[in-house]
Amino acid sequence: MVRVGISGVLVIDKPVGPTSHDVVAHLRRALGTRAVGHAGTLDPRASGVLVMVVGEATKLVAHLSLHEKQYEAWVTFGVATNTLDAEGAIVATAALPPDLADDLSARTAEPAARGASVASALERALEGERSRQEQVPPAFSAIKLNGRAVHRLARRGERVELPARPVEVRSLEVTGTTADSVGLVLTVSKGYFVRSLARDLGDRLNVPAHLSSLRRLSSGPFTLAEALPPSTPAEELCRAMQPLAEVVARVLPTAKLSEEGVRRARCGKLLSSEHFTSVPAHGPTAWLSPSGDVVAVGRAADELHFAVDRGFGQPTSSSAT
Repeated sequence: MVRVGISGVLVIDKPVGPTSHDVVAHLRRALGTRAVGHAGTLDPRASGVLVMVVGEATKLVAHLSLHEKQYEAWVTFGVATNTLDAEGAIVATAALPPDLADDLSARTAEPAARGASVASALERALEGERSRQEQVPPAFSAIKLNGRAVHRLARRGERVELPARPVEVRSLEVTGTTADSVGLVLTVSKGYFVRSLARDLGDRLNVPAHLSSLRRLSSGPFTLAEALPPSTPAEELCRAMQPLAEVVARVLPTAKLSEEGVRRARCGKLLSSEHFTSVPAHGPTAWLSPSGDVVAVGRAADELHFAVDRGFGQPTSSSAT
């Protein structure tokens, strides 16, 4: 059944196993439309918040993917894999250094000891990660190098060297430990790879390490509290879909257009302040019609004019055919 004019955002709680594209394919079938995408990949071994865009909302991916993300992760020491997570082939093993083994054991035996010893090897490694400004992404990732996805090169055994990218760690705290692993909750900027965190913690501690589990708790303003499993019936998914006007208000500043402003924006013409009934921001801003429909995302073109970055179609009925 094809649903005509359906647009908006769905927050899905992706289980461990399927790829992000598997979820896209499932929702395309369930919702009867090809216009489905996502705003930020989750690896097959990861679970949690996957922000899905449907219909006209696919035009918002660049804005939805800019926000910080929060994760719950476990890093296991003593074993490294080629993919930096539990899905990959083991490439190195080693006994834990005595100071790390003692620290993990002490924290496991006495939870109140978490964070108590700032001088511990683990705390020093975590503090180094908190101050990180650049990060080298994993070779097994969807990043493209010279037009080719690097994970395809890595799986063929080709050597992949990716440049470091700017990232920011907003917070990083220990949530638990076992004899060989540490649980973490972290909030990070766009472009940060938690698999790289596992690798880099291991390097700081001089021991092989890998990411043994990962759950995304939030992506920008979208959280697990509003997430549905992908197996949710289609009609319930449709009812839960957040409409465009609601979504843009959560991720962008908004401004109201006059009727003349709506006409000019839909034609892709330059606008001036007289075409708005509220003052638009100079950066990316969602422009709304007097009735609250999303007309465009635009920004200042110069000191006097505003230009359309991306226009949105006029709302249509969502009746099924």
